[in-house]
Amino acid sequence: MSIHKTAIIHSSAKIAKDVTIGPYSVIGKGVTLSKGVKVASHCVVDGRTSIGSNTEIFSGAVVGSIPQDRKFKKEEKTYLEIGENNIIREFVTMNPGTGEGGKTKIGDDNLFMAYSHVAHDCLIGSHCTLANVGTLAGHVTLEDHVVIGGLTAIHQFVRLGKHSIVGGCSKVVQDIPPFSTCDGHPARVYGLNLVGLRRASFSSQTLRELKKAFKILFFSELTKPTAVEEIKKQITLSPEIEHLLHFVQTSQRGLCS
Repeated sequence: MSIHKTAIIHSSAKIAKDVTIGPYSVIGKGVTLSKGVKVASHCVVDGRTSIGSNTEIFSGAVVGSIPQDRKFKKEEKTYLEIGENNIIREFVTMNPGTGEGGKTKIGDDNLFMAYSHVAHDCLIGSHCTLANVGTLAGHVTLEDHVVIGGLTAIHQFVRLGKHSIVGGCSKVVQDIPPFSTCDGHPARVYGLNLVGLRRASFSSQTLRELKKAFKILFFSELTKPTAVEEIKKQITLSPEIEHLLHFVQTSQRGLCS
């Protein structure tokens, strides 16, 4: 364990033996830091926050402070759970959930670039990237392998499907389909995230099927229910196509057009 003499650690915090905590950082009551966690200088980790092994927090980050939500009551017991191998860069802010037992949950191997924000009750998968000043409002869901460009804001309760990418400076007010490239103000669908899907070793057959499904869903004049039925008729229902259709059919805020 390497804890700088100027760091302030609450007596109830649970700190693994090989954790590193830098100068002037504050670790609050109820915090759990697992093995290999590194907290740089001038950080605050507070609240009922647990951080998985080998996660690294850079200078100035504030993780686990109370939600920026008017309905939050200070007596509520809410939580922030952060998985393993995450990188949380300078001045990132992350809040716990709201409502008794509310939870913000973050998976593994994510990159949160400087000044990005994760609001209350967000659910974030694994292998996601938020570029600088990427901002998630409350109750946002990111599936795995999502990329959000810099200075992009995501409206509350929006979902972003796996392997999607959103361009920088976008305004996202509706659900982002899995496997898609989206951009704009408000964001719209431009097609498949071909670069990301190829890097993830999706087969040529899968890419062809997804491209055909996208053409029916987003670039025809069919309503979404009719488009879904047409896809079921025309395309073999691979796991990727089934996931896309399930995402479309369960959307609450509607899809980016």
